[in-house]
Amino acid sequence: MAYTDDAVLSKLSALNETHESIATTAQWIMFHRRHASQTVRLWLTKLKDLPSSKRLNMIYLANEVTQQSKARHKEDFPNAFSPFIADATAVAYRGAPTDVQAKLRRVVDVWKERSIFDKEILQDLENRLAEIDRSRPGGAVGGFGGHGFSASQGPPVPPELVALVAAQQGVTKNLQPMKNAINAANADYDKLSDPSTISAPLPVQAARLSGVLKTLANAEGAVTQCIRARKDLIKELEKILATNRDALAADEKQMMELSGRRTEVEQKRQAVETAILGGLSGSGEEQAPLGGRTSVSPVPEPAPPQVEALTPPHVQDHDDDFYGGSNDHNGQVQAVPFHAGAPAPAFKSAVENLEVLSTLASQSQYQQVPLGPNKKRKIDASDDFPDLGGDDGIDADVKEMLMKDSQGQQGSGF
Repeated sequence: MAYTDDAVLSKLSALNETHESIATTAQWIMFHRRHASQTVRLWLTKLKDLPSSKRLNMIYLANEVTQQSKARHKEDFPNAFSPFIADATAVAYRGAPTDVQAKLRRVVDVWKERSIFDKEILQDLENRLAEIDRSRPGGAVGGFGGHGFSASQGPPVPPELVALVAAQQGVTKNLQPMKNAINAANADYDKLSDPSTISAPLPVQAARLSGVLKTLANAEGAVTQCIRARKDLIKELEKILATNRDALAADEKQMMELSGRRTEVEQKRQAVETAILGGLSGSGEEQAPLGGRTSVSPVPEPAPPQVEALTPPHVQDHDDDFYGGSNDHNGQVQAVPFHAGAPAPAFKSAVENLEVLSTLASQSQYQQVPLGPNKKRKIDASDDFPDLGGDDGIDADVKEMLMKDSQGQQGSGF
């Protein structure tokens, strides 16, 4: 089939969602790549005339044509689709069901991953789709990859950056038309040096020169728009920069003030801790101001408690304590009279025995007996106890007790 506008529109009208139909139509279009610009214009016109449910097929066709051209290193159709692809995708996306929008976003993801179009074009396309999502009831905003999310879930644009975002969008919007106009102007200008152009009749040369002037004027206008957009962007950036510089200076001043206060409080805390460690106390003592602080008078430390010595007192031999005497160097018992302040005997019976023995010693009937090495007193083996009768003042009961005691000592070897 020869290439005509009617043939192109007929092919586009017969397009359906099957892969075979899309691939066949794409092959026919790529075969006539010399008419890429005209084909793309007819494609955009047909897409806008189709109902919303049929527009997805037109996007699939553009995807097939551009990817196949990229694979064959042919830039005719990618360059021809570049000025219109964002507008066409936005038209297909607006008012489409959720599942269709997800499929469209998947196609845009593929373009981004495989760099089918320039980054500026893809950024412009993303901004258009995001604007459509924001204008939708509920404010759901979709992202690349077919994953929609609510506008309330995404981070909102700060108020300070709203003007900056608008300026950046203006630059992005004017960037691609400028590139296309520059490419067309450069191509027409290069044709002026073509030998066929130089040898052409003068009226033809005049017409070509007029066409070149027109394309150059269009390119100049596109560049002027882009320059204006970039100046607006720089102005907004300078405003944000100046605002942040002032805020930075204020923050640094506040930081210095806080640092000085922290140092002052730290010194006060160290002074208080030093006072505490030095045994100072502020309760009940006179305080005097000292550099915004108070000094306290030291409290004298209490005297150390008197500790009783743990060494036990000297204990004399039990025989000496019992008899109230002391041993000399010859082993003899020396009678030592008791006096005031001397410790009392431990047992009452010992006191009674000492009194009896003292009475006996006053009489000539008691003999001092030498002691052996073991300091035990030896008594005669006589069974008779001296006569204690008469006027000595000892009754029969005491006499009997002393005799029993004497007998007991003899029996125990005393």
